[in-house]
Amino acid sequence: MPKTPKLTAMLHAKCPRCRRGDLFKTSMYGFKSQKMFDVCPKCGMRYEIEPGYFYAAMYVGYTLNVALAVTVGIATYMVTNELESPWVYIITILLASFITAPINFRYSRVILLYWLSPKVKYVAHYDHD
Repeated sequence: MPKTPKLTAMLHAKCPRCRRGDLFKTSMYGFKSQKMFDVCPKCGMRYEIEPGYFYAAMYVGYTLNVALAVTVGIATYMVTNELESPWVYIITILLASFITAPINFRYSRVILLYWLSPKVKYVAHYDHD
């Protein structure tokens, strides 16, 4: 069985240790709340490494949201060429932030686990069906 590529596992929000188990119990845009598994259903890795571990994901999410706001602001200017009314920018940025909130929530945790956690390593012998 070939090993699962890291980018594929990140995009599908899989466990960083085995790259097979799901991180979240529900779909991204479902009507249920965004709940994570406590441990990986495949390899048993505990996702919350220490108490309050995912508070750091708020900083990652904030960074993603600022990048989104700047991008949407520039795109709004390029499309509308409007400099007089700040409401055009406020409405488009807030709308984009609300629409991408579930993506931001999930991927801030995925980025924290995959890139910003030196203790979490991929273990190839868990990467099987």
